[in-house]
Amino acid sequence: MSSEVIALPETHPLRTGRTDRSPLVRAARGDRPEQLPVWFMRQAGRSLPEYRETRAGTEMLDACLTPALASEITLQPVRRHGVDAAVFFSDIVVPVLLAGVGVRIVPGRGPVLDEPVRSASDVLALRPIEPEALAPISEAVAMTVAELGDTPLVGFGGAPYTVASYLIEGGPSREQLRTRALMRTDPHTWATLLNWCADVTGAFLRAQVMAGASVVQLFDSWAGSLSRDDYLRRALPHSKRALDALRGLDVPRIHFGLGLAESLDAIPAVGADVIGIDWRMPLDVANRRLGGTMPLQGNIDPALLTAPWSLLERHVRDVVERGADAPAHIVNLGHGVPPDTDPTVLTRIVQLVHEL
Repeated sequence: MSSEVIALPETHPLRTGRTDRSPLVRAARGDRPEQLPVWFMRQAGRSLPEYRETRAGTEMLDACLTPALASEITLQPVRRHGVDAAVFFSDIVVPVLLAGVGVRIVPGRGPVLDEPVRSASDVLALRPIEPEALAPISEAVAMTVAELGDTPLVGFGGAPYTVASYLIEGGPSREQLRTRALMRTDPHTWATLLNWCADVTGAFLRAQVMAGASVVQLFDSWAGSLSRDDYLRRALPHSKRALDALRGLDVPRIHFGLGLAESLDAIPAVGADVIGIDWRMPLDVANRRLGGTMPLQGNIDPALLTAPWSLLERHVRDVVERGADAPAHIVNLGHGVPPDTDPTVLTRIVQLVHEL
């Protein structure tokens, strides 16, 4: 047995055989299982009435750090939709909070910092995550994996550029003007901050894997605001550093970046095994740009989840057909599930994909 596999705990579902032959893991490793795997980004949470009932009266970040609650929310879409993976219910700013940075999630807006990180002294004041701070994450993952059986859990974390943009802007921003200004005017402070973001995300991902996650996904929600040159020089190396925290652990890695079509050919250098594609680029085009070498994930347009079923069904069939040329295909959305999505539509998509 290779040393890579030995690095995982003996009870890990990939080592005990519970998840290593699941459709999702097989596809993530470049295989074509008999049944196409499908799951949805943001499937755990806002679109489900059982989620709203479960989380009533609890702040978002409190829910993320209450193991029994986070586990229950993670399991809900698996029970309802029959998806081929659970995705760990958390938030990309959770590791930031666990490292001691004051952040809260404002309903309708997202993560907000009372004191943004914008100067060299602000960055130097940041501290690493203490291992004991990750205990609620490990506990929630272990509880979830115990309930999932042979369904794999996808762990996740935010890419350093996206995490940094929240820290610098003080909240969500469409253009990341302050972020890009710091990147160009103070390269040393920028690199120090991005390395810190990579290390806290890396610790967050590693805790999830060691507790039983069978796959991980790195989300880069905001890197589409960068030019190709800036992304390649000032963001991509830090995303690689985040995934390097999993070195020696034989766990498939997915990279999903929003609006990164111009940099698509460079993304394999991050160290991902699967490239997630947003709704803007057809999968057959993405496959050609990647030289037919990478398993793909995606890319149903979330906007069509409210369309008549006949139109949505044609679209899903088209996505599956275009993904057929790639070495492997994991069906997903081209971004997350919108909050107002009718859950029955997601269930119908899962049934359709499994029939295809």
